[in-house]
Amino acid sequence: MHFLQIVLQILVALGLINVWLIRSQKDTSYRGGNARNIKEEFEAYGLPSWFVMVIGILKISIAIALLIGLFIPALVAPAATILVMLMIGAVLMHVKVKDPIKKSLPATAMLLMSLLLLI
Repeated sequence: MHFLQIVLQILVALGLINVWLIRSQKDTSYRGGNARNIKEEFEAYGLPSWFVMVIGILKISIAIALLIGLFIPALVAPAATILVMLMIGAVLMHVKVKDPIKKSLPATAMLLMSLLLLI
């Protein structure tokens, strides 16, 4: 396993855990629309409230898969593939609500790191 891949797996996994478990109820300048937390962000995008739980479970599962992938590399590609799809959706949601580009930078960075994990 290459050093860059290890670093990316850890960065992406910890980033997902940070956003979804540690900072989900905190305001950041990157939230879509005028949202102050993840639930409000999904509302700003016009998504149903149950979608927060589905995406959250997916992203935490991806984070776990990427960390386990340090020992079982076969988990990395499927996890990264799903995350690429989710991050494309995240970037498109920022576009949908006409957010300034700055707000989509974290999603774009996660998308790029996930793509690098697939290469």
